[in-house]
Amino acid sequence: MLLPPVYLGVRAADAGSGIVDILLNTRTLAILARTLVLVAVVTVACVSLGVALAWLTVRTDLPLRRTFAVLTALPLVIPSYLFARLLVITLGPKGTLQGWLEPLGVERLPEIFGLPGAALTLSLLSFPYVLLPVRAALLRSDPSLEEASRGLGRGGWTTFMGVTLPMLRPAIAAGALLVALYTMSDFGAVSLLRYQTFTWAIYIQYESLIDRTVAAALSLALVSLALTLLFLETRTRGRAEYFRSSPGAARALSVVRLGRWRWPAAGFAAGVVALSLAAPIAILLFWVVRGLGAGESLSLLWSNTANTLSVAVLAAMVAAAAGIPVAVLAVRYPSRASTAIERLAYVGFALPGVAVALAFVFFALALAPAVYQTTLLLVVAYVMLFLPAAVGATQAALRQVSPRLEEAARGLGKTPGQAFRLVTLPLLGRGVLAGAALVLLLTMKELPATLILAPPGFTTLATSIWSADTEAFFARTAAGALLLVLVAVPPVVFLVARERR
Repeated sequence: MLLPPVYLGVRAADAGSGIVDILLNTRTLAILARTLVLVAVVTVACVSLGVALAWLTVRTDLPLRRTFAVLTALPLVIPSYLFARLLVITLGPKGTLQGWLEPLGVERLPEIFGLPGAALTLSLLSFPYVLLPVRAALLRSDPSLEEASRGLGRGGWTTFMGVTLPMLRPAIAAGALLVALYTMSDFGAVSLLRYQTFTWAIYIQYESLIDRTVAAALSLALVSLALTLLFLETRTRGRAEYFRSSPGAARALSVVRLGRWRWPAAGFAAGVVALSLAAPIAILLFWVVRGLGAGESLSLLWSNTANTLSVAVLAAMVAAAAGIPVAVLAVRYPSRASTAIERLAYVGFALPGVAVALAFVFFALALAPAVYQTTLLLVVAYVMLFLPAAVGATQAALRQVSPRLEEAARGLGKTPGQAFRLVTLPLLGRGVLAGAALVLLLTMKELPATLILAPPGFTTLATSIWSADTEAFFARTAAGALLLVLVAVPPVVFLVARERR
């Protein structure tokens, strides 16, 4: 966890006292302002979408709610640079939509470059960061509290705002933090849509290969911003208790009848799925059909799929296992040391993949040349990058488990380890699975770390999509992206099926 900050510190130290000038010049402050605006807009949008869809698919009589539970998680696997390219092709100047509207006298569509396009892209792809942990939290929530509120004469909206939403605060905060950190680290969408953020500036500096001191200094500023967000998330979470009041409270969740709002709610969910998933898939299918008609070969994609699954599953398992002790330390044993460990776990997620990958290259060549460009190093880098997804979901689940259950087990003669393994760990299942699913989906589409750290000849779907896109083989690009979505369906279906058990 310390590798990226140490590497960046070593690189930035070359600037000496000049690092202050780099960080405080007008251009850096302007990039900071643009980054914060984008983070704020995307986070608010994702929290709104994620909480609404989680509640609709868990607690209401929404039509096809299990189907929507699967479909609304899948946009997370679509690479942001690919979605941004599709957005430009469809809605950009001289794009498909403008071509359709020109006969009607529409000469120009609203501008999609800059903040509007970047915010739209990242919001539609990132809301599952909030959706998955909030779904898990809703399934673990105590229905007796809502029933008591309604028994006191409060309506559905008042009960949701006064009882349900506060219970979801840890999960919402964990998801919002992931959205904010991912938005800060994204390069694909902001570069294609011409919105300059810290990550774009860092990539430009690294790409120049002349002086990486400025890139390191900007990356350290990104680390500082991430630590600030972590502090705010901790304050937002507060010290309130979110676990069940008693063992008898664990009853079946009540279903909220939407009445006349049932079909409008279904229309809302369908609209989100259409914009974030169905529309991109339709365009990709068109590309595939057109490419196959022109005789393009897609044979190499199956080996790329196998490579993607092998490293993604391994990274998800390791991250889920590693996230449990970090979450337990932060929740059950709060201290300065546990807080420091928790915050360090989140640092990698805020940094551009290229910065983390170069840190691993630097230390592997210096200390362990044998692991350079091996699958082991690649999986370790994935875990470093995406551990926060596992930690956040597990923390949210753990905050809903009463420590009195472990105390009762210890009173019956169990050791602390046995009490945790037999009582608490089974209750964390949904949160751990939600975190593992997030890590799996994120690993499958990770590009910069894979390009730099993968063994020679090791190609994943993400790298094949990137290569095909840069070479203008759109059928291969589309086929790889469609396979990425299809490969993501089984784990998401499994996760949703397990949620109800």
